[in-house]
Amino acid sequence: MFLRKTRIDPLPVTMSAVRMGERVLQIGVDDPSVASAIAAKVGLSGNAAIAVTEERDAARLRTATASAGILVDVNVTPLASLPFESDSFDLVVVHAMRGLIWSLDADARVVAMREWRRVLRHGGRVMTIEAGPATGLASVFKPQRTDPSYEASGGVVGALEAAGFRPARLLAEREGYKFAEGVKG
Repeated sequence: MFLRKTRIDPLPVTMSAVRMGERVLQIGVDDPSVASAIAAKVGLSGNAAIAVTEERDAARLRTATASAGILVDVNVTPLASLPFESDSFDLVVVHAMRGLIWSLDADARVVAMREWRRVLRHGGRVMTIEAGPATGLASVFKPQRTDPSYEASGGVVGALEAAGFRPARLLAEREGYKFAEGVKG
């Protein structure tokens, strides 16, 4: 019997800049192995929680984290009412490669982001991982999906600013990813 090794894309894990001992909340899941790797970085001295909107995603996460031996609190909850106390986390990582942010209407987006801001401690930050411009052959065969009104209103940076994050900025567009962050001041 041999173990199948899962390839983890290191870029989202590296860009999250999560450190041992931090309290991290992840919103959504695009790749359970990336979510597990981010959760593992906090170590035993930190705390990792994940919030998803569907039980199907929660089951995938529980399987991935259990097989990796990672302790993580997985919650099925609406994005606009998270079951955590205010100021509970140092970092919120939002997995939005499949459109979690841009697919929300503008009002729901601001409400959800304000909730993410509520659970952050003062000086804490939110980091979003969205689909960025496709590169290589993917740019020819796989068009980027997004909402034109979302992009016209400033995209994720505009949405973070509307929710009260200051500063909010685009960190990078690389290898098909777009990373942005906002700070709770």
